[in-house]
Amino acid sequence: MPERLLFVTQVAPYRDGPAGVHGVLDQAAVAVAQIAELQDLGSRRVDDVRALDAEAIGDARVLALFTIGETPWSADQRARIADRVRGGALRVLAIHSATDSCYGWDHYGALVGARFDGHPWTQTFTADVVDPSHPACAHLGAEWTWHDEVYQFRDLRPDARVLLRVRDGELDPAAPGARAPSFGFPLAWCFREGAGRVFSTSLGHFPSAWESPVYLRHLHGGLQWVLDAA
Repeated sequence: MPERLLFVTQVAPYRDGPAGVHGVLDQAAVAVAQIAELQDLGSRRVDDVRALDAEAIGDARVLALFTIGETPWSADQRARIADRVRGGALRVLAIHSATDSCYGWDHYGALVGARFDGHPWTQTFTADVVDPSHPACAHLGAEWTWHDEVYQFRDLRPDARVLLRVRDGELDPAAPGARAPSFGFPLAWCFREGAGRVFSTSLGHFPSAWESPVYLRHLHGGLQWVLDAA
């Protein structure tokens, strides 16, 4: 049986109301299966985590998340995921709105690296490639022009290795809901959680992302990094 990537695309309500639905989830499932295949991984899409038993989580090598709202992970599932990530048996690939999930799971923000804190901007912007040596960025050059939602974050892990960030001066600071975190506006980062690895990118809202080889190489590079045992 090939090693497996679990791709969770569950849409769940927030505690205080509906979360909305991303229309690109079917596209994303096809694309994530492609990049998993490039790494010799089987891929299973999961649209309701309540259908996942302990064996499925225990057999997974990568947990890819494109979730939103209060994903209904059980206490046992949460503990198993956290333990397997820290032990290095499970790696995490957090995509777009995965940071806007699981507010009732205290450790979840640390597991994906930060908490979503609004997206005041949807625009074309220039991203500075902070770490061109990383496989998620090596094909981008020194800068990348992209159109997407731009998230702002809170509680970014201090050990997060920021890979991409919005260039200073690109965003309107007077936009409704805008704030200026001390760490700026990162778009992608990675870090080690115990012996495990986590890669997160906030990009990928629009269908054009999932049709773009440049974006998919960015995501594939993140997957390559989390699977690297070094």
